[in-house]
Amino acid sequence: MTSEKTEQQSTVETEGTNPRRRGRGRKRAPGFTAEPDFKFEYKDPQQLKHFITERGKIMPRRITGLTAVQQRELTLAVKRARHIALLPYTAVK
Repeated sequence: MTSEKTEQQSTVETEGTNPRRRGRGRKRAPGFTAEPDFKFEYKDPQQLKHFITERGKIMPRRITGLTAVQQRELTLAVKRARHIALLPYTAVK
């Protein structure tokens, strides 16, 4: 009898939830707002450091609040800055 209850409870708890959408919260407000003609400059590492984690990774779009086009421009600028040694590839101790 207890096994029947647990099966019924588990199906009731999971009804209406989509397992693929688990863990997602609300949409965030844009974290970065700029003029439409704004471009990321690889020559400005101080600006790019705001979008890099402590370990040197580029932050994802869902955290930065950038649009897809802005995120691609940011990634390109960070990679160029790393290549000419304006930004480190890894964390600095």
